[in-house]
Amino acid sequence: MAAKKQRIVVKVGTSSLILPNGQTNLHAIDGLAFTLATLNHQGYEMVLVSSGAIGVGLASLGLKDRPHEIAKQQALAAIGQTELMRIYSQRFLDYQTKVGQLLLTRDVLHFPVSRQHVLNTISTLLADGVVPIINENDPVSVDELDHHTTFSDNDELSALVTTRIHADLLVVLSDIDAFYNKDPHKYSDAQPIRRVAEMTPELAAAASGSSTRFGTGGMVTKLHAAATIMKAHQRMILCNGADPKIVFRIVNGDEVGTQFGK
Repeated sequence: MAAKKQRIVVKVGTSSLILPNGQTNLHAIDGLAFTLATLNHQGYEMVLVSSGAIGVGLASLGLKDRPHEIAKQQALAAIGQTELMRIYSQRFLDYQTKVGQLLLTRDVLHFPVSRQHVLNTISTLLADGVVPIINENDPVSVDELDHHTTFSDNDELSALVTTRIHADLLVVLSDIDAFYNKDPHKYSDAQPIRRVAEMTPELAAAASGSSTRFGTGGMVTKLHAAATIMKAHQRMILCNGADPKIVFRIVNGDEVGTQFGK
């Protein structure tokens, strides 16, 4: 009987995909494609949850500041998502790996029929050796709608995907090395917490907001994602995504970042 393939979800945030000057981080995307394609060739089932559509849209149009108007943000997401997938497709093909795009809204994963169709699609892609690339469908997601289409950020989306597809591990690539006992951007004596077995009020107090102008996530959303993962008795690792090849170290069993769960 063949051994079950290990299934890994990798979530990459906008801060890892966009350079400080606002340009698309092609080096990081190439490293991400190389890493996931290599693991895919080794028999792992890899799923990528990628932010970055608005950030890439800004870079594509040569804009510096994210607009406040929802319609303009969604238009940027529509432009950026196309460009982002073009780059991903190109880079993954350089490493003999095909990708498939899934754009989701919250209701898709909460309504049983649509959720099952999405899960069937993901399973089929993985069975065919294709890496699913999942993002929120920003051009149609608006939080004013009664049935709540938005995920608020892709940390939550990645956790929901991980639990729904029964993945073995969620790796969250961030702009921070680990989860700290206080904000390391503000406090020089902040200490990393390497393992979290349960959620506590102290952890919630240590969480802080996003440090980037491009993304919508932060430590609070990552802690919520970890709570979802731990409730499902699964495992999540939060680590620095500056070099996506860090996923190789995780697969090899090295202790990096912060591990949530078993």
